[in-house]
Amino acid sequence: MLFWRIFDQNLSLLNRQVLVLNRLWQAVNVTTVRRAFTLICQGHAQIVSRDGENNYTTHDFESWRDFSVREPEPEMVKTISFRIRIPRVIVLLFFDRTLKKEIKFTRNNIFERDKNTCQYCGKVFDRKELNLDHVLPRDRGGKTTWENIVCSCIPCNSRKANRLPHEAGMRLIKKPERPKWRPFLQFKYSGAQQEAWKHFLDVAYWNVELGNDGA
Repeated sequence: MLFWRIFDQNLSLLNRQVLVLNRLWQAVNVTTVRRAFTLICQGHAQIVSRDGENNYTTHDFESWRDFSVREPEPEMVKTISFRIRIPRVIVLLFFDRTLKKEIKFTRNNIFERDKNTCQYCGKVFDRKELNLDHVLPRDRGGKTTWENIVCSCIPCNSRKANRLPHEAGMRLIKKPERPKWRPFLQFKYSGAQQEAWKHFLDVAYWNVELGNDGA
């Protein structure tokens, strides 16, 4: 166990966020610098660093301390006898599970998938000017699913009415599908964090959980 003698100026540094990868190098969580150092000293994780050529290296505590001596940076954590760099990404050595998360089937998520674009005329609208259209009408067996719901502007929705697109002389600009999804983490990051984390994160623009206001 590593015992720190913490100076006041270290407190904000020790509470900084660190991205946590599983042993398959997939992002699964965030933690604090303090917790990250604990995991590293217990042998449960290693620190991930990247050089200027996008090569990644892992470090245990001792090699990270040596690396900190060779390549110091302005913000370093101080202990009683040495200074050490702040880790920004760690990889767990024994954890290989991933986040399981379903995309909620909501009105807003459909708008996000279709990028606020009418799927018949191809024009972008404010969400207040968009409707949700059943490609195959409900009274003809159409279901309220990702594969049968699209954004439609009010004029196109009125024109199509209770018909199939081809019956109204219209065509979809793309086939509606369930969005492809990879696990993501719901937090904001910037600056040095963004530079260190961006390789590991798939930032979807519907990554904020929305209200369940179903289509």
